[in-house]
Amino acid sequence: MKRRHFIELSALGFGGLMMPSIPVFGDIISPERALEQVDPALKKRLADVALNAAKSSGASYADVRIGRYLQQYVFTREKQVQNIVNAESYGVGVRVLANGTWGFSATSDVTDKGIAKAAQEAVAIAKANAKLQKEPVRLAPVKSYGEVSWKTPIEKNAFEVPINEKADLLLAANAKAMENGASFVNSALFQVNEQKYFASTDGSYIDQDIHRIWPNFTVTAVDKASGKFRTREALSAPMGMGWEYMVPKASEKIKGPEGTGLMGYRYAYDMLEDAALAAKQAKEKLTAKSVAAGKYDLILDPNHLGLTIHESVGHPLELDRVLGYEANYAGTSFATLDKWKSKNFKYGSDKVHIFADKTQKGSLGLVGWDDEGVKTKQWDLIKDGILVNYQAIRDQAHIINEPESHGCCYADNWSSVQFQRMPNVSLAPGKQKMNVDQLISGVDKGIYIAGRGSYSIDQQRYNFQFGGTAFYEISKGKIVGMLEDVAYQSNTQEFWNSCAGSCDESDYRLFGSFFDGKGQPSQVSAVSHGSAHTRFNGVNVINTARKI
Repeated sequence: MKRRHFIELSALGFGGLMMPSIPVFGDIISPERALEQVDPALKKRLADVALNAAKSSGASYADVRIGRYLQQYVFTREKQVQNIVNAESYGVGVRVLANGTWGFSATSDVTDKGIAKAAQEAVAIAKANAKLQKEPVRLAPVKSYGEVSWKTPIEKNAFEVPINEKADLLLAANAKAMENGASFVNSALFQVNEQKYFASTDGSYIDQDIHRIWPNFTVTAVDKASGKFRTREALSAPMGMGWEYMVPKASEKIKGPEGTGLMGYRYAYDMLEDAALAAKQAKEKLTAKSVAAGKYDLILDPNHLGLTIHESVGHPLELDRVLGYEANYAGTSFATLDKWKSKNFKYGSDKVHIFADKTQKGSLGLVGWDDEGVKTKQWDLIKDGILVNYQAIRDQAHIINEPESHGCCYADNWSSVQFQRMPNVSLAPGKQKMNVDQLISGVDKGIYIAGRGSYSIDQQRYNFQFGGTAFYEISKGKIVGMLEDVAYQSNTQEFWNSCAGSCDESDYRLFGSFFDGKGQPSQVSAVSHGSAHTRFNGVNVINTARKI
């Protein structure tokens, strides 16, 4: 099996995905092969081959990841199935410390000889790197867990559902959109299964079976007379769940604000319902009033706010970015160590409590252990508006005086070296009982924003602009009609300090990024961001259609 193939799926019409292409790692396989399993006993034996070879070559520490990565993607447009991809990537990555320096090597030759060779190469690379290392790597201690296993708590494996059933669902959603006035519609279903076996010289042997799923669509309505067109994206969220997410449940629906017809979805998604409403709203956007630029109080729905959290909190609080390790590719961070050390840096208002975790039910980041064998947990990043912590892994923990890793180390493939990746980063809901209509009732002049849209943020994650997929004017505590051409501009500290409160826990739900990019060579990861509807006061709104 070849080490790594890239199949680039592009030009499929998914403007809302904001990706030039969608990477698929591995070899094309049959759907049936995806249901096969590798014997854990075999993986343990192969892991010991790697660890023993590394130690005998001079490694002071070694870990090995035996990974089988499965992907199934289904793409449709109107009445046609455009593409179906089933891919598998299987191999071994070995990371070592020798002479106080990291070394890494990987192989698709999953034999004793191939794995031992990779381990020896990793040690040789570490020793060569040591000549340039200024300070030895310091690893935070980690508990030895012995032989343990963990699996995403799914009800039904999405890979067991026949492909024709999945295609039929997407085509039915397309039909609903077309019946309700759409001119065009694209839909897709992304499914991922990571079967990862981690072992280290610390004594852990961890077998994990991780599942993720993401249904999505883009509906377009066209005014043929003028050529004007508008789109509305799906209000689904990528989830760390199985096929059960695709089965609608009334108990998992959260009614949107009065006057919008919108529906929020928690742990089950109604794709047909959302597609029908999306078509109606895309048509309505064609004749919606263009926004008057100015200051507004904003009510942001969780499917929208998640992206703002991701870009303005998640990324700037990655410790490697703060330290400048990502400067060449993705920039640095305004949230520098001196601000954290002051213990009084006002990242936001006292209503802002943002926490990190890899433990939330249904989240994309949900795992039992990270890719360094660290048990996952929850910790605060911003408490009562004050910056209190970052995201750190084993070789970074000492920099911020943490006794242990936060458990947020990840590699997107066996052939990639693991490094610090964003965990779930979420805004805690309000403590007082409040629904979205009650939150809106206190707004005299405002805008309600739902869903994802175009955005931009600078290299320090400070100055930004965000759009959405649906906008509604708020006047004297009520929704009075749809708006168009809306985007808001702010800087991270000003924006989060304008936070005036959130709805309660019953309104809380997840948004997610299925293909979050970072690193050189680039890797992708999946991460969720939870929140309830939240109010931000006096935010600058621009008209994106204005011509200068």
